[in-house]
Amino acid sequence: MTIVKKILRMIAYSALTLVALLLLYLLSAFTLSRISTAREKDTRPEMAIYILTNGVHTDLVVPVKSEYIDWSQYIPFSNTSSKDTTAQWLAFGWGDKGFYLETPTWADLKFGTAFKAAFRLSTSAVHATYYRMMSENKECRKIEISKAQYARLVAYIRNTLDTTAGGMPVYIPTTANYGKHDAFYEARGSYHLFHTCNTWANNGLKSCGQKACVWTIFDTGIFYQYK
Repeated sequence: MTIVKKILRMIAYSALTLVALLLLYLLSAFTLSRISTAREKDTRPEMAIYILTNGVHTDLVVPVKSEYIDWSQYIPFSNTSSKDTTAQWLAFGWGDKGFYLETPTWADLKFGTAFKAAFRLSTSAVHATYYRMMSENKECRKIEISKAQYARLVAYIRNTLDTTAGGMPVYIPTTANYGKHDAFYEARGSYHLFHTCNTWANNGLKSCGQKACVWTIFDTGIFYQYK
């Protein structure tokens, strides 16, 4: 009985430790996502970008063409099933490759996919989606930035994309697309408990001097800053 009690006690302590760590993790995520980093002073409203959420995941939305870059030369319209060349906006999202390609709905989520994503055991991907127009609502917020700040955001996104020797993003052929206007590309970096798709988007806002969370893993933290 003594050995059984010790084993049960160890199991109970382990379970309590895991619960305590999870609560600490969630509390830290909530608290730090409500603390803002300041927007750069004297920001000129020269260009518009957007932040867009599907309720879980935040995308950074940029103009397809500008004086700094024509994204359609790097993210070809031909890689989408619609091949529609009339799009004016391009949304970028970063995340775990397994989640993107193997989990079209939460019902399809497998333990192995979630475990690998949580503990930095898989690769990442960029999800690029073309839009003809953007309209502001509770899931979509417009942010005015300067041209110089946009140039930094372009650099941030391009540095996320894994590229060939010629500097072109590596397209991922797949039938796991979300619609007719999107495509997937190989990405740099690893998704894990402390660096999620929303952390990436939040860091993108920081890269171009915009208001952001100190740290966040959820989209709600980002959109809290832009209520």
